[in-house]
Amino acid sequence: MSMQLHELIGTLGAALIVVTYLLIQLRRIDVSDVRYSVLNATGAALILYSLTVDFNLSAFVIEAFWLLISLVGIIQVLRERSRRRRSP
Repeated sequence: MSMQLHELIGTLGAALIVVTYLLIQLRRIDVSDVRYSVLNATGAALILYSLTVDFNLSAFVIEAFWLLISLVGIIQVLRERSRRRRSP
């Protein structure tokens, strides 16, 4: 059984999300760490890419929200960093 490129990319995305969750559980990263949101956003984006070939509406909806929420997390971390740099 050979895997097509879009399936490989989607599987990599799913693995990123699972590994990110594992890193949280092992306390290797914190949810306030920008890496958490970046890894989640990347995983969701890769899964969304794979869904452009084999579309599934429910999977698309959950991954789109996962990506959007992760982007909100990235923006919050970057804004917080910027505020800390500006305050004496």
